[in-house]
Amino acid sequence: MQFTMGRMCAAHIAVDLGAESGRVIVGVLADEQLRLEEVHRFSHEALWQPTGLHWDITGIWREIVAGLRHAAAWAKSHAIELASVGVDTWGVDWALVDKAGELVGLPHAYRDPRNAEAYKRVLAQLGTERIYQTTGIQFMPLNTLYSLQAHKLADSGALDAADQLLFIPDLFHYWLSGNRVVEATIASTSQMVDCHTGDWAREMLAELGIPADILGPIAPPGSEIGTLRPKLADDTGLPASLRVVAPAAHDTASAVAAVPAAEGDSPLFSAGAYTRKDVARREKGTVPWCYLSSGTWSLLGAEIDAPCVSPAAQAASFTNELGIAGTIRFLKNIPGLWLVQECRREFARRGENLDYATLTRLANEAPAFGTLVDPSHASFQTPGDMPRKIADNAQSTGQPLPSTAGQFVRTCLESLALAYREKLATLESILERRFDVIYVVGGGGKNELLNQMTANATGRPVVVGPYEATATGNVLVQAMTSGEVRDLADLRRTVARSSHLATYEPTDSAEWDAAYDRFRNSVLRV
Repeated sequence: MQFTMGRMCAAHIAVDLGAESGRVIVGVLADEQLRLEEVHRFSHEALWQPTGLHWDITGIWREIVAGLRHAAAWAKSHAIELASVGVDTWGVDWALVDKAGELVGLPHAYRDPRNAEAYKRVLAQLGTERIYQTTGIQFMPLNTLYSLQAHKLADSGALDAADQLLFIPDLFHYWLSGNRVVEATIASTSQMVDCHTGDWAREMLAELGIPADILGPIAPPGSEIGTLRPKLADDTGLPASLRVVAPAAHDTASAVAAVPAAEGDSPLFSAGAYTRKDVARREKGTVPWCYLSSGTWSLLGAEIDAPCVSPAAQAASFTNELGIAGTIRFLKNIPGLWLVQECRREFARRGENLDYATLTRLANEAPAFGTLVDPSHASFQTPGDMPRKIADNAQSTGQPLPSTAGQFVRTCLESLALAYREKLATLESILERRFDVIYVVGGGGKNELLNQMTANATGRPVVVGPYEATATGNVLVQAMTSGEVRDLADLRRTVARSSHLATYEPTDSAEWDAAYDRFRNSVLRV
């Protein structure tokens, strides 16, 4: 998209933070299309300290401020007026601030092993039935409910100094504006929100000794928080009038908002029987679809208009997270490219520095279906020497041990595609419907090998794009707040107009069917 100097275009800043990198992106909306301009990118990682695994939160903030300076300079050079800024991040992690607004300790990272013991204790005290029926969130030790309890176990007075709990994007919105707001989509990842009311599950939390006074009001996505702090405006060159807007602050919520499906293909429906509705849709030429947000985590699911906490949903540990426009994101978390990322880190530690493109090429050249693993196996959830963990898993299942970088990465990718098939089958069974196409959004969509494997494994066409779905959704939710985008359907039309989409058709079905039988009957039973 080309810009004419001096032409007024609506522009918003998306601060998009993943678990290993962050971007500051300017989104410009003009002529009903969106252009994204990445002005700053940085890497970050959690750091081990004597108290556990922590985020370098001030280091991330330093990079955000640097990115805001770049955004201001870019907008000035293109004669574009910036209207707002909003932050999205990964889910579940949190910080405590005291009455003066100071951090009470450094935020722990969700992969901190200390959560495991708290997880066991909370389940024993409250019971899985009560927790799931209240929150509708899948059970994972990394959820806020357990990490907050782990904090209490480590120090019984840990919460006494706190004035408020803020999730990571809420903390950065506070540092941007000076105002504290807890945004709904990020709060819903915590397993501390009542999925039926959208408010904190206060009675349940009180039984765990979590003080109600640290739980602030929950605001919907698109809420205007305030304007940029004057000192920050001076430091960055941004206008003091720049509005701070909470987008869908959970990165997956922003990414799902940016699924470029046609308006008539909306998958939104109520839990119950769908056969008649599905038939009517197909007769009209519309296509029921599901989404796959692909990155460090993969999130496979569908939009529904009310929580689904059926016995089948609970047994499969599917999650009900809040989306925009009153939607529920009914989905399953799957460890996505995390395994590949951890393999790459270990290869680099051993002196074998390989970029992702090279690793994917080597995986494509490796023999098919040599070794399969369950990406969700407990041994893979913590960082450190992923190749050894994969080899140990292979040995325990009587499979060949991968020996080359290509073989390890092919194991990760094929196993991930087969995990998608297994979770898709469960999703369709719970919701009693078939999804005819999978929309893949997010940076993982750049991996063409994985895209083709996903189509092959599931037997469904896979439509990929946009890669920057999270930033796209972030920007366009801000644009909804300012009235430039009317509603969710208009947002998705804008995404479709602005994106190059690639479609992968399934092939080699017999080979993938055989691999799936092996995956389901041998690998998943370990």
